[in-house]
Amino acid sequence: MDLPPFNELRAKGWHKLPEPKTPHIMLENFRADPETHKLHTPSGKIEIYSERIASFGYNDCPGHPSWIEPVEWLGRANEGQIHLISNQPKNKLHSQLDHGPLSQKSRIAGYEPALLNPEDAGARGIEQHNIIKVYNERGASLCVAVISEDIRAGVIQISTGAWLDTEGDTGLCRKGNPNVLSLDKGTSKLAQGPIAHSCLVDIELAEINQLRKKC
Repeated sequence: MDLPPFNELRAKGWHKLPEPKTPHIMLENFRADPETHKLHTPSGKIEIYSERIASFGYNDCPGHPSWIEPVEWLGRANEGQIHLISNQPKNKLHSQLDHGPLSQKSRIAGYEPALLNPEDAGARGIEQHNIIKVYNERGASLCVAVISEDIRAGVIQISTGAWLDTEGDTGLCRKGNPNVLSLDKGTSKLAQGPIAHSCLVDIELAEINQLRKKC
């Protein structure tokens, strides 16, 4: 791939890569000749059912695709609880560069934005850019409400990556880190991936809103 020198790229600000001469086809060689180009599976084929995984006997990871109810989800939420989605941020790499200007610029009054549906905000007396407390039995975090129809009712979205800033022994993060709210549990005994998208929280107006009004 022919790329320009870095100084030239910096001066111009962008570079368009040429379109590939041929389309990229997933597993192209295997599809053309599955006997010659076997996959790195016990059978050499695409396995919908895995005897090897099934042999582990994991109750949370059978050998075939199946629905397993999450530990926390809206299907069994208590009244008032909503589902937290903690996505990867677009203004930093995980928590790297959180102190950089791009990350700090996206904050509102110094707080991490939390996307909230108007229905959920209205039911709790929350107005645009109010500081809210997002909490559950594991911890709490302060964020700024960004009310939008871009997110469905019953869901709140807070990006990961804010550096932890706790207040004494209360477990309250003043910077909007959602990790204090999510469960410390892997996706399964086999995968051990994060389950940050399976988390229930409550939200309310933070007391700091009253302090700001008095000021």
